[in-house]
Parts: sequence; C-alpha cells; structure tokens
Amino acid sequence: MGIDNVTRDHVLQTLAEYDGLGREVFLAKYGFKPARSYLIHHDGRRYDSKAVVGVAHRHVNGHALGSGDFSGGAATVVPVLTRLGFRVEGPRAGKDSADSGFATRLLVSPAFGSAESRRHWKDTLDQPVTFTDSKYAESLTDDQLGRLKEFHPDGQARFWGATSGHDGKMAEVAAGDVVLFTGKNHVRAIGEIGAIFQNSSFADVMWPPKQGGESWHTVYSLREFGLAEIPYTTLSALLGYKSNFQYPGQLVLSGERARAGIDGLLITTRTALEDAGAVAPPRPVSELPVERQHIRSTTVERAAQQVLYNRHESALVIEFCGSLTDTTAIRFASAAGVCDIFLNGPEGRELIEAKSRVERGYVREALAQLLDYARYAPGAVDRLTALFPQPLAPKERLLLHHYGIDIIHRVSPGVFERVPASDQAREQMRSMWESHELSR
Repeated sequence: MGIDNVTRDHVLQTLAEYDGLGREVFLAKYGFKPARSYLIHHDGRRYDSKAVVGVAHRHVNGHALGSGDFSGGAATVVPVLTRLGFRVEGPRAGKDSADSGFATRLLVSPAFGSAESRRHWKDTLDQPVTFTDSKYAESLTDDQLGRLKEFHPDGQARFWGATSGHDGKMAEVAAGDVVLFTGKNHVRAIGEIGAIFQNSSFADVMWPPKQGGESWHTVYSLREFGLAEIPYTTLSALLGYKSNFQYPGQLVLSGERARAGIDGLLITTRTALEDAGAVAPPRPVSELPVERQHIRSTTVERAAQQVLYNRHESALVIEFCGSLTDTTAIRFASAAGVCDIFLNGPEGRELIEAKSRVERGYVREALAQLLDYARYAPGAVDRLTALFPQPLAPKERLLLHHYGIDIIHRVSPGVFERVPASDQAREQMRSMWESHELSR
C-alpha cells in the first residue's frame, strides 16, 4: 500500500509522536533528513512533510516507509497532505501546488534579442563567473555568498537577472524553478535556478548598466544550463498560446501551464531529483582547519544525474504525445529518477521510456530504467513500453519482448507503430512489478 492510503488521523497520530520526541530525535529514529522544501503547518508548528507521511504509513499496515521507499515533494506528498486538509508551506508550495500538484515555476526570459542582452549572454551565460573573486565577492552579503557556495562549491556559476519592473513576477521564484532563455524565434537555452537574491551592487559589476539604464538587481545563479534549439511554435503548442506568439517580455508561469512546458520538453531538474531522493542535495561548504591543510579547499562530490534537457528525446516525446487522442501524458519523480511518459488511460497504466537511438546500449538502458521506474509508479503498471525513432533490429526487439516490454517506433511524422510483447511475457513481468512494489 502506498502513501495514498494514509488518512488524516494517521497524520495526526504521527504529529503527536513528532511533538513528543522532538524534531531531531523523530528524524533520527526513522532515518529522515530535515525537509528542504515542504513543511506541514499545523496548530502553529511546522513539521517535515516527507518524514511525517512516511511514518504515518505505519498506521496503514504496521510498516513505516523509509526515506528511500517513496518520493517526496510537490508531485506526491504535497497533494496527499492537501487532500487530507493540511496546509503545506515551502519556497514553491502555495496555491498552485495545492490546486495542481505542480509547484515548479517556468520562466520565459528574452535573452538574445537586443545587443545588451547578447553582451550579457556572452559575459555570464556563455561562461561561468568566478563569484569568489574579490571583484564580485566584496559586493555580496555573507548570506548571499554562502548560498551561492552551497549550490556552486567550486566558486563558479552562470548568472542571469531581472530589472525592478519584474519584481512582482520574480517575488515567488525559487531554487529549482526552470528558465527558458529565448531569442530569434527559439528557446536557445534551458536553465535551473539555484541561488536567487536582490543585490544591485553585485549585478552592476557583472552587467554595468548603460547611462540612465536600470540595474538587473534580481540576480539568480543557474544550477544547470544547457543549449537548446526549440522553435516558438513548439513551445506555444505546449503552453497553449497562439502559434505566432513572439514572447516579447519575461513570463513567470505556474501550475498546469508550467507543468505542460517542463514535462512536455522533458526537462528534469536536479531539485526534482533531490526532492524525490534520487540524488543527494547540496551540502553546506566547509573548510578544514588551517593546521590540517595549506590551501583552503572543499571536496565536491556530485552524484550522477539525468540530463537537464535531451533535445532528441524531447522532440520524439513531443511528437508521440501529439499523436495521443484519448489520454494525457504526465511524468512522475521518484528515487529512481524522473520517468519520460506515464499514461493512465482506457487501456490502463503505461510507463514509457524514450530513447533517441536504437543501438543495443540504448535498448538496455531503456530496459533498466523501465524496470526501475515501475516500482515507484502511482498505481500498478499494466504495460512497460520503450519508444524509439525507428524500428529495432530483431536481436534488440527480442530482448525487450523477453521481459514483456512493448516497443513503439516512429513510422513517419506524427505516426507511430506499436510492436507488443506477448501477453504471456507481460503477465509474467507484471507479477515481478508487483513484488518490487512490496519490497522497495
């Protein structure tokens, strides 16, 4: 049984235990770390959301879930708690997360139109800025410098900013939100926001305003950054805008529209992976005592992660989803990562993993990911399917069919063909998925 079986009374019993033990003892007892994003607000007190839901599960079947047994965050824990009548707070937990279950915001930022923007792009997006250099660090507060080092322990980061005219839009933007940098009728790059703060002095060192011009005083670093080449027409189709929309100014989108853009483009943020327990969150920067070293340094350990944006797989997924007529594609984050496509339609629940190539290494990767994601799917999965841009060779097709996995390949623009596994193989695998569900 999953977290959807947790009731309000289960949560209230857990909150009482939390109060009795105290936060540190409660978290240590059940093996949870302090929440980074989402806190339950109840009777004037705040509680770690994922830990409370995991422990509350003990009242369902006598078994408390550990941190690695389920994913937390806006797509899982927040909707459960909201449905049970609890208020959830966090940097991105507000009305949108309660209403739609999706709290990440999507910024659309013109960045390559004017000569000034192109110059800023060259200075702080094309290359990272060493913000620990005195030239920059002297303009930062201790808190701002510490926050930057938390996200960027090597002292370097790419930056972008916004003028005071966008203060209202930028007020709710937080770490983990996604920004699309636009120009010349395309999304030219995709980034994930790290540290964000207002500091005109720091901004003016990076982007000296022209005489009479405004400071880009809202500054944000980019945890992840990758080039893209997405036509406005593709973006507009995902966001529900007219095909000739030109994105003339900065947008900050939330709720289902943000989900449509982020999921539609197959964007996977590091923050989403951290919230789901797939990778470790950033650690506070620490320095060894002087007597133990001659040069100040910090060891940076970074876990492997999925790519923020894969152009070829994204294009394939967008084209395939455009061919669907009776169901809506979503994604879910888990300790295994973020899946490509999850369908819950008339023919049941189907988990689909897309690959941009058909060589054996890609086929084996699709197989491993599908088996891993199936353990965390929201509900028992009826089909596992691998999506490819062209037909597979017989040897690779037999590999997937042996494990009960269907194959869908592209035949022509907007047209896809399914090559199903045998019903017998699929039934055998379904029993394995169910046993995985119980053991995770």
